[in-house]
Amino acid sequence: MSCSRARRSILLGLLLVGGCSGARPKCIDCGTVLVAAIGEPSTLLPPLVYETVGRDISDQIYERLAYLASKGSPIDSSAYRPGLARSWERIDSLTWRFHLRPDAHWQDGRPVTATDVVFSFDAFSDSTLEANALGYLAGKVRAQAEDSATVRITFTERSPEQLYDATYHVRVIPRHIWDTIPRSRWAADTNLAHLIGSGPYRIQTWQRGSHLTLVADTARTGADDPPEVRRVIWRFASDPDAALNLLLSHEADIMEAVGSEARVRRVESDSSFRLVSYPAAGSGFLAFRLADAAGRPHPVLADKQLRRALAQAIDRPTLARAVFGAGTKAPPGPMSQLLWIWDDATKVVEFDSAQSRETLARLKARHPLGSIDILVPSTSATRRQLAVVIQEAWRKAGINATVTAVDFPVFQERLAKGRFDTYIGAYLDEPSPRGLADGWTRAGWTAVNYGHYANPVFDSLLLLASREENVANAKRRWREALDTLNADVPAIFLYSLANVAAVHRRLKRVELDPYSWASELSSWEVDGRRYRRTAVPPALTHSSASGSSAASSTQ
Repeated sequence: MSCSRARRSILLGLLLVGGCSGARPKCIDCGTVLVAAIGEPSTLLPPLVYETVGRDISDQIYERLAYLASKGSPIDSSAYRPGLARSWERIDSLTWRFHLRPDAHWQDGRPVTATDVVFSFDAFSDSTLEANALGYLAGKVRAQAEDSATVRITFTERSPEQLYDATYHVRVIPRHIWDTIPRSRWAADTNLAHLIGSGPYRIQTWQRGSHLTLVADTARTGADDPPEVRRVIWRFASDPDAALNLLLSHEADIMEAVGSEARVRRVESDSSFRLVSYPAAGSGFLAFRLADAAGRPHPVLADKQLRRALAQAIDRPTLARAVFGAGTKAPPGPMSQLLWIWDDATKVVEFDSAQSRETLARLKARHPLGSIDILVPSTSATRRQLAVVIQEAWRKAGINATVTAVDFPVFQERLAKGRFDTYIGAYLDEPSPRGLADGWTRAGWTAVNYGHYANPVFDSLLLLASREENVANAKRRWREALDTLNADVPAIFLYSLANVAAVHRRLKRVELDPYSWASELSSWEVDGRRYRRTAVPPALTHSSASGSSAASSTQ
């Protein structure tokens, strides 16, 4: 089918995806990729982005100064590749200098300058906006323009993660657009003309409640060598099943996380797609309440022998695979498979049902243990499932347990007030392990250490690990800290997830970065020999073919 016929088919309500012959697309319609997304972002302006789908889209529009390799350590300077900055160097123990790409331009044609970078760091550090990285940047990092293409970034404290903090959190936004708008009004701004970045794609249309379209910024990449994926349409679905239905009805080409094994089997039945497994940033655990906010010990769970016996009753690897599928692992601590400090040599409490029953029987002979409650949010079917399996394992070991499911706001309130025995929680990692301090140190009692675990030895080891600048030495120190944590059994670390993506077979060289799965989208290839017709709602077809400019407002 010719490209002109492909254009006409759009107007008729049929989108031909990859329908032009030849190895490389000859028109924008041939290089279109449709994404089945769960949920819709509230904004794409980087300092205000919280949802992962918003991050995935926004990262196609805006750039960081540099990019950390998906499996790299934040303290390894060789693990970073150029982004908006073409090079950088350390000046002293507190200061770095970044040199911007000389060809970097905003999508409205204006050059990117050092003042844009300074403005962006200030925005991400502004409490008015409450950016996710506020705690890492405000009062700790300062950016200054040395000249139009050179930025000096200064830290208040020495840290092996300075390069990480200078590059990972901040996406650079155009000062000439946003400095004219009060920051208190940024969240309410819906003008697409303001969503201008320096990245490989620019926003074309956004039909709220339906879809969003990005197109390749050919002025940036060079007209002679544009990306093969010329246009990306995010289709927004209300839940995983709705997103999967878009995929299996051939109204989407890719779904980043298919979910349960039942959904995976549905994809396997369609030969148009292949499944790609990759580590995810999520992990989960059952935490014990060891003490209350005043430090008074729990009447039962303060006993480390009891906690150890309860942990021995759980076959963590089997449980993880049964609930979340192949590829999911039982972690050696509170971490996802992505975290660079993962070490299989870390000491953990192994499954030993016989030893568990023996210890619990001995403890029960000393004093009654009563029943232990497991608190979960009612909105999470998987956490309820985990709780029921653990409840049964503990029953077999000789301990009665109950499961309490409450609405998520009530769940959070009960955690904050210490009104629980145990709870099943989940974390979403960033590349740095320093978040462990919030969850498991004495200082974390005011953060998310709801179980009020405290061990000064662990705190000291974690601090030493976080200050180590050599990767091998740091990994050893992190393992020592986790050995101490696991010996105290403040929690049972249940699972570390793996995602399974569904990818249409016409898409080649698809590399999925778990921290931002679509980050390499501009380097994907499209096999023009594979195509199929995809029915598209009239609203999407109209907006895709109308040529609406980026000046359109959201609806």
